Amino acid sequence: MLTEFTANLPQTDNFAELICQKTPLIDLRAPIEFQQGAFPNSTNLPLMDDEQRQKVGICYKQHGNQTAVKLGHKLVSGAVREARIQSWIDFLNQHPNAHLYCFRGGMRSKIAQQWLHDAGYSVPRLRGGYKALRQMLLQFLDQVPTQFTQAGIQSLLLCGRTGSGKTQLLNQLPQPLDLEALANHRGSAFGRQITNQPTQIDFENRLAAQLLEFLQHPLTYLVLEDEARNIGSVYLPQSLFDYLRSGPRVILHTTLESRLQITLQEYVLDAQQAYPSLAAWEAFMHKALLRIQKRLGGERYQRVIQQLNQAMEQQRTQNHVDGHLNWIHILLVEYYDPMYDYQLSKRQTPILLQGSEQEIREFLQERMAR
Repeated sequence: MLTEFTANLPQTDNFAELICQKTPLIDLRAPIEFQQGAFPNSTNLPLMDDEQRQKVGICYKQHGNQTAVKLGHKLVSGAVREARIQSWIDFLNQHPNAHLYCFRGGMRSKIAQQWLHDAGYSVPRLRGGYKALRQMLLQFLDQVPTQFTQAGIQSLLLCGRTGSGKTQLLNQLPQPLDLEALANHRGSAFGRQITNQPTQIDFENRLAAQLLEFLQHPLTYLVLEDEARNIGSVYLPQSLFDYLRSGPRVILHTTLESRLQITLQEYVLDAQQAYPSLAAWEAFMHKALLRIQKRLGGERYQRVIQQLNQAMEQQRTQNHVDGHLNWIHILLVEYYDPMYDYQLSKRQTPILLQGSEQEIREFLQERMAR
């Protein structure tokens, strides 16, 4: 039996408000579609699973829309239909303000909305569905340089040598743009996390959402770390990257001893906790070092490997971790510092301040308020 639709069930295309208010979203698309890209605050509660969607798609191509709709109703009927509806109701009972969407805001979302209406739940659907909201976010990313400039917002780059504690300082500031967190990657050869990075689509959606939220209560500066355009496997749109890189800089100075300890904590101790075993983390480190072997040079690469192996042996047998400071010291002083100094010398944007964490934090907190 086909679904009979009630006229004028609620729809909305106020997408920016939904994103900024972090409205819970029910994504009715099949899991394979959701995995390719979705929106912040969305949960995949599909009308059809991947196999059902594939069967309906083949039927549509071979026999047309009407036959495909009939097949869809047959595949999602009886106990299957009741289970789908119950999953949506359970979600709505926890998130009464939720909205729902499918790919184009068409048949799948209309059917789910009607079934919920019949069960006593009024749930708005997104007009145009995933495709329309995705297009809005992409257009917004293209317009960020113009909109932010018109609003008097300037990007400000937080710079400093590797291990300076830039990320910790960044996250002490109001409304920072933490690109590494959005990308789930620290932005270096050793920055890969044990969990996967988001897809490019997910990264763009998260980035657009955060910038939309920033515009709701804008500050003088949008502060971010001085990143490359590519962060692991994801990348910034070129026009947005150019805008972000055009801002002035503040440079964080941290002693070498502090940088060694910060790097030890973040890239060794914290990282090891994320891996199932020391051996798994060690294998990751060897792969990461192999990726930069040519840039390190053969002799330096061998020294780092030797020091890493000795540190691991000491950690396993004596439970001491200070041996890791030896290979960290080589990488910081002989590899990352010269590279940073060279890149800094090539930049032409002005430097507003060079100082300690406290000096920069106080400077920015005072300057950022409108």
